[in-house]
Amino acid sequence: MDEMIQNTLHRENLSLASISKRSTAFVIDELLLSFLLIIALWDQFQNAKNMEEIIYVTNSFVLEYLFVKIVYQAFFTMQYGASIGKLLMKIKVIEIRTLSNPSVLSSLNRAIFRIVSEMLFYLGFIWGMMQESRQTWHDKTAKTLVINA
Repeated sequence: MDEMIQNTLHRENLSLASISKRSTAFVIDELLLSFLLIIALWDQFQNAKNMEEIIYVTNSFVLEYLFVKIVYQAFFTMQYGASIGKLLMKIKVIEIRTLSNPSVLSSLNRAIFRIVSEMLFYLGFIWGMMQESRQTWHDKTAKTLVINA
């Protein structure tokens, strides 16, 4: 782990969030957003006659869904330092430089690169699991850490 990060965590008596807490928060957020998508598209799903039509409806809203995910992640990270999943797991995102909630630009950067990582077979998440600092690609680009709240 970067010596500066390690010294900062030790000096401020902070600890990194575990991979299991981060994974659980991820699942909670994905389930919540998927549930919202189902509610938003419920009428169209009911009118679908077969599975192909359901898949077509879902695929036709991919860009809107990605936009909602970016807004959700950026807003909650900027406002509360955590998404709903992270709040439930008692973990939060901080900027390394300020040790506070990420700024608007940092939160937006993190949300966008999170989507990029998901599109690339979750490689950024896997990368984070192998790092001592547990920084995913979206944490690296936004210069953030996920710590226990």
